[in-house]
Amino acid sequence: MPYHIIIFGGSGFTGQYVVEEVARTVSEGPSGTLRWAVAGRSKAKLEKVLEQAAGALSKPELRTVDIIVSDVKEPDSLAAMCKQAVIVLNCVGPYRFYGEPVVKACVENGAHCLDISGEPQFLEGMQLNYHSEAAKKGVYIVGSCGFDSIPADMGVLYTRDQFRGTLTAVESFLTASAGPEGASVHDGTWQSAIYAAANGASLRSLRRKFKYQPLPVVGAKIKRRSALFYSNEVQQYAVPFMVTDPSVVKRTQRFLAEEQQESPVQYGAYVGVGGVGNIIKMLVAGMMFMLLTKFNFGCNLLIKYPEFFSFGLFTKAGPTKSQDASFQFAFYGEGYTEGKDPSQGKPDGKIRTLVQGPEAVYVATPIAMVQAALTILNEPNVLPRTGGVYTPGAAFGKTTLIDRLHKHGIQFSVK
Repeated sequence: MPYHIIIFGGSGFTGQYVVEEVARTVSEGPSGTLRWAVAGRSKAKLEKVLEQAAGALSKPELRTVDIIVSDVKEPDSLAAMCKQAVIVLNCVGPYRFYGEPVVKACVENGAHCLDISGEPQFLEGMQLNYHSEAAKKGVYIVGSCGFDSIPADMGVLYTRDQFRGTLTAVESFLTASAGPEGASVHDGTWQSAIYAAANGASLRSLRRKFKYQPLPVVGAKIKRRSALFYSNEVQQYAVPFMVTDPSVVKRTQRFLAEEQQESPVQYGAYVGVGGVGNIIKMLVAGMMFMLLTKFNFGCNLLIKYPEFFSFGLFTKAGPTKSQDASFQFAFYGEGYTEGKDPSQGKPDGKIRTLVQGPEAVYVATPIAMVQAALTILNEPNVLPRTGGVYTPGAAFGKTTLIDRLHKHGIQFSVK
């Protein structure tokens, strides 16, 4: 293959940061080198991204990185791109609308594919429709390889591996700190949430097609917390974390139970929302969001005015580079210590772990995505036996991905 990695959508909001992250890590490729290219619809925009990266990183050689013109609406151009890559890093979202043609082209043309989707309907739809064919072709399709959902999915596995015994349940609590300029998130994430809320019924219908049996519950059944509660764990009010993490973690635990006969871990995800002022804003925004996503005109309003309806959290500009933000997941696990029978009595052991990292969107997400790609390139022998459509935990559970992330500032620790 001419290229180890092709970044598709390199001129998009997240894609430009992925370009910079790949440029920083070329020495970590196979045999200490990395052949890579950028791809997208507009050669001029991609040239501009490479020019900016060359200046930002003081690497003038980036101006000569190869550019491939490829359009998600032109299957032949996608096929031509995929034939040249070991791995395609797909940064073109919302994946609900633009993701499947890339997955299809990768599977048909033998390229592995990673994305940073936080959209359960897309992720699970790809598993339903392409897992068998990808397995036959030896192609690995791994979704949600950014902040959604590598910290949560790998964090649960890390907690399990650090616990001496049989871990049965984990709750995670996400907190984030904003820099002096405050925090904002690009509205692409907002749009994904709108489409997910508006299409909840389709996701339920999709899940029925898998005909899953319920996962066995080991130990005490995890108690679901209320919609709003004061968390002693993070010393602030918290709410259920209504994103893709719970569905990704559950898919990983199902894979481990069914394919590797491991004891599945129950999971609950929560996010700290701060004090009373934040709660009032969240309740108002949440009520408007739930009401408006029931109607097409409401969805259009939400998409058109993200800043207004989210009280400034989501913006069309997204975060600025100077935002000195960070995140922390605290995992609280329980289980049966070594020598104890998980079928007898209550869990008798506890563990607390942390996953901490830099700003989620433009720093942590590119790090996670690029390290996942480098893991596939450098450690093919410890990936699942066959290709297929996998979660990060299923794909990378036996690799050194956690160590790689740790070296790049996404840190895993026992507390």
